[in-house]
Amino acid sequence: MRAIVPDTQVVLLVLAGALSAGFVSGLSGFAFAMVSLGFWVHALIPSVMAPLIVACAACAQIYAMRELRRGLRIDLAMPFILGGIAGIPLGAWLLVWIDPVSFKLAVGLFLIAYAGVMLALGALPPLLWGGRLADAAIGWTGGVMGGIAGLTGALPTIWCALRGWSRDDQRGAMQPFNFALQIAALFAYGWQGLLTREVGTLFLVALPIMGVGVVAGVGLYRRIDDAWFRRIVLWLLLVSGVTLLL
Repeated sequence: MRAIVPDTQVVLLVLAGALSAGFVSGLSGFAFAMVSLGFWVHALIPSVMAPLIVACAACAQIYAMRELRRGLRIDLAMPFILGGIAGIPLGAWLLVWIDPVSFKLAVGLFLIAYAGVMLALGALPPLLWGGRLADAAIGWTGGVMGGIAGLTGALPTIWCALRGWSRDDQRGAMQPFNFALQIAALFAYGWQGLLTREVGTLFLVALPIMGVGVVAGVGLYRRIDDAWFRRIVLWLLLVSGVTLLL
């Protein structure tokens, strides 16, 4: 197994990351990659970690979308999906060349700065400019980041919040977007030969405990309102940014 720590520690970190990320993904509809990175970056090399994140995140989305299928907003998601699919190949190509430390540092600092400012300022007037073209451009950035590290949802989620979308609209758009990009990323990884035996083995290790986390997260989502959802998302972005710096 190509890892950067002993095999026993790899399994423990994979299990801890899968449970935590599954719960957060079930609760918020995104952030699987950002949470799991906080664990898995200490155990796995990037070319194993990124496909594992995407494969697990896609399975988490399948369950969550099935449970919340009445709230899906394909109409809102489509511009993000089209832009994101166009960005995936560039991200998958950059995965082989980009410095993962610098990438994590840049993303982590951005998430901390954004979440910190928004928590301090509270709700702001919604952004109304740009329309679907702006949505597609933000989706493209999500595609590039998804190809690099499975981080499809970070910037699009921030954008939806700046748009002033409700909890249900935000989640209804981001879940099909994230799922579509995760499937596209898996095809890109397969084309590059990155869906290896190591990835498959770790996926089978992570899947059962991740399912437990997703079920618990979806259950909590049904019990919170828009205000709580906004605060939870911001705190998740803040904590995710911090974990990327560790």
